[in-house]
Amino acid sequence: PLNMYGQKESGLWEQNSITSRATPNENVENIGDSLGLTTPLIVSSTPTIEDNTKLKGFSSFSIDQSMTETLTSPGEMDASDSDRQPANTALRQQRMDAWQPILHPTFVAYTLLLFGVFFTSAGFYILHLSKAVVELTSEYSTDTNCAITNPNENRTCQVTFTADDDMKRPILVHYQLTNFYQNHRTYFKSRDNLQLAGASSVKSCKELGKLGGITLNPCGLIANTFFNDIIKLVSGNDSENTILTMKEEGIAWGSDLAYKFKQSNGFKSHECEDCDDCSCDGEWSCDEPYFDEKTGKCWKYFYPSEDTTQYLYETYPMKINPLEGVTNEHFVVWMQAAASSQFRKLYGYIDQSINKGETIKFEINNNYEVESFDGTKALILSTTNSLGGKNTYLGNCFVGFGIFCAIVGSLFLAKIVLKPRLLGDTQYLKYKEQ
Repeated sequence: PLNMYGQKESGLWEQNSITSRATPNENVENIGDSLGLTTPLIVSSTPTIEDNTKLKGFSSFSIDQSMTETLTSPGEMDASDSDRQPANTALRQQRMDAWQPILHPTFVAYTLLLFGVFFTSAGFYILHLSKAVVELTSEYSTDTNCAITNPNENRTCQVTFTADDDMKRPILVHYQLTNFYQNHRTYFKSRDNLQLAGASSVKSCKELGKLGGITLNPCGLIANTFFNDIIKLVSGNDSENTILTMKEEGIAWGSDLAYKFKQSNGFKSHECEDCDDCSCDGEWSCDEPYFDEKTGKCWKYFYPSEDTTQYLYETYPMKINPLEGVTNEHFVVWMQAAASSQFRKLYGYIDQSINKGETIKFEINNNYEVESFDGTKALILSTTNSLGGKNTYLGNCFVGFGIFCAIVGSLFLAKIVLKPRLLGDTQYLKYKEQ
């Protein structure tokens, strides 16, 4: 064993006793020498009984004040020992108040019954909300008029829905893919976040970083497998007999648009006053001005290193315009990787109510091929509730857990009533046999 100074000693201090190399029943003048301590410990030559401090093999003895100060003097301790001392706080010294409840069987039984009532009621309420959601689904990839076998066929077909109940606004328009694993680690990690935020990339994507000698911007598997079907609402009236319109703005997270997705550094654009007098000559990289159908304006633009770089608007010209690039909201929504192989992503929303029996027609330009991975595509119209869309799984989980708690609580309560026992009855204790 070591003494308090980190030195080896052959003696052993113990609570209420000291074992020493000294011989029994002799009066010791210097216990320090006997214990192997470097600083002498002075003990009275006549042992007295004090504080029940005993020396094994000796009569009781007392330790004077100087010995106590020598043992506890911090100046004699190594600096490393002092540094390792925990702070004198309730948390570090484990003096915090603690409370450990004793779970009485009656308390447990009634608590479980209360849980049963709460979770079962909440589950049925969630199921009621889910049942009130109106959801219309059309799997158009299996329709012979819509099915494609090659990417970017741009095959046009129509999908028609008939509302089987009144649909209150907002009505969300989703597309759904199956058997597509966006959660695969290789797929999920194949992106360059700095490049998406507009900076010159500091790392290259392992997959789809270049196409021949052309650099892809953005690079990676997620960006270059973008869902590029074009969905348009072509007919339908709302409850006030007004033509339905689908909005495609405001579908992406505001934080993503503000911080994660920006045009490449060096990009610039300019609105022309007259489309007839709008030229891309000089500092502009465009071959011809871009005409914005929504505003009827013409724009000229510049992308850096366009001769050696393929930008997103060039990869998906029918879906992405050069003024938006990676800030296109459909692209931003796609870049939010899904957690399962079957997922929905928001395409737009209809901020109008629809009466029961109303017919809604969509036109789809099919470009996204799913046959190669045995997947399917679907278009979904859905209303919402305070918990989101239709979801029976959550309600069923609540009901199942509530029923389980009610059954267990009833069994505990029956045991207490039919065969009670005193809490802490000693007859149930089992002692270790000596």
